[in-house]
Amino acid sequence: MVMHTLTVPYSDTLLLSLKESPESFEAEARLLLAVKLYELGKVSTGTAATLAGMSRVAFMFALSRFGLSPMGIDPDELTEDLRRQ
Repeated sequence: MVMHTLTVPYSDTLLLSLKESPESFEAEARLLLAVKLYELGKVSTGTAATLAGMSRVAFMFALSRFGLSPMGIDPDELTEDLRRQ
């Protein structure tokens, strides 16, 4: 599988205003992108978890931070997630 990289420039000023380290900001940005793609129905929980750099179970628990439920799984999504395991 070919992997691509997305580069998003940001300043130290942003990190200072958020009071975050580069590592925590980048992890949160990845999670936010994954959550939004999941919310829009563009990706499954498994694909979103991979994008966020976490396990599917951890991603499903993280969804509650954003008021989302992982229980919207349709049979095709479940099949896709099981295939990826």
